[in-house]
Amino acid sequence: MKITQVRNATQLLEYAGKKFLIDPMLSEKDAWPGFEGTVRSDIRNPMVDITLNINSLLDVDAIIVTHTHPDHWDQAAAAIVPKDKLIYVQNENDEALLRSQGFTNLIILTENSRLEDIELIKTTCQHGSDEAYANPQLANILGDASGVVFRHSSEKTLYLVGDTIWIKPVEENMRKYRPHVVIMNTGWAHVLNYGAIIFGKEDIVKAHLALPEAQIVATHMGAVNHCLVTRQDVLEYARINHIQNYVSAPEDGESVWF
Repeated sequence: MKITQVRNATQLLEYAGKKFLIDPMLSEKDAWPGFEGTVRSDIRNPMVDITLNINSLLDVDAIIVTHTHPDHWDQAAAAIVPKDKLIYVQNENDEALLRSQGFTNLIILTENSRLEDIELIKTTCQHGSDEAYANPQLANILGDASGVVFRHSSEKTLYLVGDTIWIKPVEENMRKYRPHVVIMNTGWAHVLNYGAIIFGKEDIVKAHLALPEAQIVATHMGAVNHCLVTRQDVLEYARINHIQNYVSAPEDGESVWF
């Protein structure tokens, strides 16, 4: 497989002869305000430009939208992506949103989803703490998120974990599917008064303990205002914990192969 980091959680995945675009955030730099109620909300998003050609990003067999927060599916993506492009979404609410935007070729992910002979297994996320979800207004904003396990007889198993904190179902999925490669969103995005809503650097060690032989690809850093962990933070944390041979944090435009 080949994983190309685009920006934030946006990645190109080449897997078993198919190309996937993951979580397209396609806006130009500084296009929209920082997330209200989060840290550093005075910083506009996205914080950096896309370094790759947009048209090349759209030359894929399918798009996977793990959830519809604007740093995973923004107005630019809704405007630029062809309306008949095959798009996998996490639930009926996200399907309804994309359908209202004019998209016609939508599939809701389940534990039994496929693209031809590639298995696309939907997995559970929790996009914030229990305390955050106890606040009805914040719970509505955080909403649902999802991950995906990719399986094919000719490829290593890949677990795209999605926007989540460390919860028991994440560890259970790691032990159940035994992925060889794990993509983790490690930007440690923070909501005011409630803390992190996605993984931070410490979670790469948790993943390594669950999957000692797996390669971890860290992403979702350096592009949106509320993410406080950088690539350098992750790589240094991996180094001092002696797991640097298992962790990568590709720069925008950089590819890794497994």
